[in-house]
Amino acid sequence: QVQLVESGGGLVQAGGSLRLSCAASGRTFSSYAVGWFRQAPGKEREFLAAMTWSDRSIYYADSVKGRFTVSRDSAKNMVYLQMNSLKPEDTAVYYCAAGRSIRVVTTPSQYNYWGQGTQVTVSS
Repeated sequence: QVQLVESGGGLVQAGGSLRLSCAASGRTFSSYAVGWFRQAPGKEREFLAAMTWSDRSIYYADSVKGRFTVSRDSAKNMVYLQMNSLKPEDTAVYYCAAGRSIRVVTTPSQYNYWGQGTQVTVSS
């Protein structure tokens, strides 16, 4: 059983930074892609960033390119999302996800497992 557990959310002022962590367990992820999404109230789940576990191919949404960085620590089975220059419009629940894909995938339906989410609130 795959489990993903996010942490690191919280309240931050505009212009600040947060690092989200996602602890993955339950299997080896060498043939998986891992991604980060967010969902604000009343909005659809939005793709942010993804990487393949094996070769670390990375893709970012235009809305976060240059501000967010995804990385992983394979020894710890951890995935991270470093978020800099945060804006009030970044306020949302943030999710990590894992999908059985050797390529970067960007739509929620392509992911098989999801974490419970962590709230990020950016004040102006």
